[in-house]
Amino acid sequence: MNQERLMQVLLAPQISEKATFIADKYQQIIFRVVPDATKPEIKSAVELLFKVTVDSVKIANVKGKKKRFGRMMGHRKGWKKAYVCLKAGQEINFVDGGAV
Repeated sequence: MNQERLMQVLLAPQISEKATFIADKYQQIIFRVVPDATKPEIKSAVELLFKVTVDSVKIANVKGKKKRFGRMMGHRKGWKKAYVCLKAGQEINFVDGGAV
């Protein structure tokens, strides 16, 4: 796979209460990814950027919410998120900027 493409696949880690619960319970990390990303691309990108071994990847498409602007109805853009499960004993520490 093209390394330049892999550097652009991951947009940001998803930091929320639900994400920390999932990280503690299931040892999974949630990332926002580009809408056309595939599971093998996401796996390769995480392994390249954080120097960890990925066990599995699950993907979910998040629909944009409907919002009202005065009398007009609109909606936010949808996005894609990836649940990345790491091998046992591996962890990503975002505070220090990489793998531990």
